[in-house]
Amino acid sequence: MFRTVLKVLAALTLLSLAPIVSAQQGAVSPAPQPAQAASQPAAPVATPAAPDLTAITPDTAQALKPTAIVPHDLSPWSMFLSADVIVKAVMLGLAFASLVTWTIFIGKSIELSVARRKLRRALGQSADARSLAEAQFALAAKDTVLSALLSAALREARLSAGISSDSGIKERAASSFAEISRAEARRIRLGMGLLATIGATAPFVGLFGTVWGIMNSFIGISKAQTTNLAVVAPGIAEALLATAIGLVAAIPAVIIYNHFARQTKTYLEQVARASGAAGRLLSRDLDRTHGGAPLARAAAAAE
Repeated sequence: MFRTVLKVLAALTLLSLAPIVSAQQGAVSPAPQPAQAASQPAAPVATPAAPDLTAITPDTAQALKPTAIVPHDLSPWSMFLSADVIVKAVMLGLAFASLVTWTIFIGKSIELSVARRKLRRALGQSADARSLAEAQFALAAKDTVLSALLSAALREARLSAGISSDSGIKERAASSFAEISRAEARRIRLGMGLLATIGATAPFVGLFGTVWGIMNSFIGISKAQTTNLAVVAPGIAEALLATAIGLVAAIPAVIIYNHFARQTKTYLEQVARASGAAGRLLSRDLDRTHGGAPLARAAAAAE
């Protein structure tokens, strides 16, 4: 019984595998080649025709050449000429500010040098004077701040004739000395405020020109619809030139301002020395007179 069952299972297995084996044999067998395909000749391969070199003209040859991008001239002068009108105005304004800076530097250097030398000489000439009249005579009416201080002291002595209070004369003379010193300080500092303004604002003015130029460059990029560096670079370089000129104008202005601040401080210290010298001469004259009448006569004689 058991053997019979095994035989039945084996028969069923063979029956199920028969279609698969037949399908594999059909796929492996090569397809028959038609006999006519071997007898037909191969089709000829078409070769490209040679170009006719005699038909190319000079104009055609020029058109066949690759188009090269002509580089822009990026020298400062050419960038200035091709810049926007507002950027040009910014550059011109900064160049004028730089010219003003160097003009103030030359003029103020000469003015300070002459003023310091004249005042130093005047202090040396009046160092041995015993009275206001003698000091003014030694200066020979030179145009210096010390001459103005001596004249103010003599004028106050003349106007205060008959007043017995020496302290009041000294106080009024000191007030006149302070006014003369402040006027001299204002005169010697003339132009330094402009240097401070240029040094503080020139970088921002140049930055404004740069921002305006870069804005125009981006507008040009959007119109040309290209991001090629050869198209973008010239406009940005022109814009950055404004910032460079702003720094060229600002840096010397700051340095020159600091230099003149030190030189002016030294000169004003000499003016303070001259004011003290005039005050001491006035005090000596007041101590000699003990009442002011002889001092008034000395002031009238000096005039």
